[in-house]
Amino acid sequence: MTIMKKRLLLLFAILACSTLISYAASPQERLKVGLVLGGGGAKGAAEVGVLKTIEALDIPIDYIAGTSIGAIVGGLYACGYHADDLDKLFREQEWLSLIGDRNKDLRDHIIDQRDGTTYILGFPIGRTKKDTTSVTTGLGILNGDHITHLLDSLTSAYNGIESFDQLPIPFRCVAVDFKTQEEVIMDSCEIELAMRASMAIPGAFKPVKWKGHTLVDGGMMNNLPVDVVKAMGADVVIAIDLQQEQHEERDFSLKETFGIGGLLDWAVSRPDWKKNKANREDADVYICPDLDKYSVSSFGENSIDSMIELGERAGQAAKEKLLLLKRMVFKLTSE
Repeated sequence: MTIMKKRLLLLFAILACSTLISYAASPQERLKVGLVLGGGGAKGAAEVGVLKTIEALDIPIDYIAGTSIGAIVGGLYACGYHADDLDKLFREQEWLSLIGDRNKDLRDHIIDQRDGTTYILGFPIGRTKKDTTSVTTGLGILNGDHITHLLDSLTSAYNGIESFDQLPIPFRCVAVDFKTQEEVIMDSCEIELAMRASMAIPGAFKPVKWKGHTLVDGGMMNNLPVDVVKAMGADVVIAIDLQQEQHEERDFSLKETFGIGGLLDWAVSRPDWKKNKANREDADVYICPDLDKYSVSSFGENSIDSMIELGERAGQAAKEKLLLLKRMVFKLTSE
C-alpha cells in the first residue's frame, strides 16, 4: 500500500470517528412535555401522588403551568423539589395555623392584642395599624402571611431572577385581575408572590397587588391551564385536574346583557367552565383523581394522607397512557 493511500485511509478513519463522536454527543431530539396542575385547595395533595408515578416512569418535564394550589405544587416542582419532598411538606404542615396566620404564642389566650393586631386564640381577627409594606390589599378574611413566608423560605434560592424561565423547569402561574375579571399569566416576580396571588380565593384571602393588578385565584378563569403550557412551547401535555364536577358551559352574561360585572356576573356566566372543557380536551394525558369525598378545605391529617394515596392510584391507572406518551416523546416504537 502506498504512503498516499495510507494517509487517505487514516484521514477517512479520523473523519468517521469524528462524525460518530459528534452524533453520540448531540442530545437526542424529542418532543417537549408540559405539566399542568389544576386548582382545588387541599385536594392538591393528590397531585403529589400523581407526580410520584410520573417520576417513577422517568418522564421528562420541560414546562409547568399551574393555578391556585396547582401553582404552589407546580412552582415548587419547577424550583427543583421532587414528589417525595412535596409529600413530606403536605403531611407535616399544621394547616389550620398556616392558613389562619395563627400566632402560636397566643393560642391559649382567648383574646389579646399585639402590635396593632387583635387575636382570638392566636388567630388574627383585625388590625388597627395599617401595614404599608404588605403586598395584599382589599377585602378578605385571611392575609396569608404565614403561607407567603413559608413559600419564600422554600424558594429563596431563586430570589432576584428576571424570569420564571430561569427556574430548573420554566414555569407560569395563573391569576385573575379582580377588577377587570381578566386572566393574568405571571412569569416574572418573586415566586412566592405569584403562588400566593394564584391561591387568593375571593373573600377568603386578601388579593395581591402586582404591576397595577389586584390579583385573586386563577381558578376563576382558568383552573386547568393547558393552553398556557402549550403557549410556552409544550408539544404534549399531562394535565392533573382536581375538579370533580364537569359543568356545561354557559353563554349568558350579566355584563353583556345588563352591564353588571364583578363576582355576580362571574357566578352567572362561569367563563371558567368553557375554558376548562377546552383544556381537558387538549390534554394528551388527562388525569382526574377520585376526590368526591373531599373538599378544598380537607386539610386534616388523615384526609391529606388519603388524597396523596388516591393521587398515586390515579397515576397508576394512567400508567399505560403515560408510557404511550413517553414513547411518543422519544419517538420510540417500544420501551
